[in-house]
Amino acid sequence: MTQALRKPNPSVATARLVPAVSLDQASIVEAYRRWAGVYDTVFGGISSKGRLRAVALANRLPGKDVLEVGVGTGLALPHYNPDKRITGIDLSKEMLRKARERTRKDDLANVEALHEMDAEATAFADASFDTAVGMFVASVVPNPKRLLAELRRLVRPGGDILLINHFAAAKGPRWWLERAMAPGSRALGWHPDFAMDAIFSAEDLARIEADPVPPFGIFTLVRLKV
Repeated sequence: MTQALRKPNPSVATARLVPAVSLDQASIVEAYRRWAGVYDTVFGGISSKGRLRAVALANRLPGKDVLEVGVGTGLALPHYNPDKRITGIDLSKEMLRKARERTRKDDLANVEALHEMDAEATAFADASFDTAVGMFVASVVPNPKRLLAELRRLVRPGGDILLINHFAAAKGPRWWLERAMAPGSRALGWHPDFAMDAIFSAEDLARIEADPVPPFGIFTLVRLKV
């Protein structure tokens, strides 16, 4: 990343946009079963800058143990520094199959494990990781605040939670487009109308650092110190 993360604009960060359609675990699993075969082609390109920015920041942070939540097909895995020990989790066995193939093909010795696991209720012990990175997962899980609470439990004191995600616009043409797409959330497997305050408390919003990521600031990289 070439620029420092910055405090979000309060008028954008605190805009209350409750997702119009709730997601459940079954609809998420089904959506990503369909996406698995074409995910890299359809979504890999547009998400690459955000993914690389998140990994670049994770690589610069202290500590070795990194949890990647929503590891998907493993697009980010080859970009972590060799000295980082990576554990990835995802709810989709089809996506994980692709990630395991990538790990074998690229001989990624620093990828310690890839687990099929619910990010809102993992099997890891408290304070297991130095950094948790959520790749495009905040707007996917049924209960985003539960996800954040779980990441807080897993990250050691002084560590970092990094989230790269789409957050809804507060106004303008993108706001209308996101709201129009919202009824398709179940088929898409994510919330187009997902707002920052759907996952962050008011206290968190005052503390986080956020950086819009190209193209067009569709995605935002957020850092929260634990």
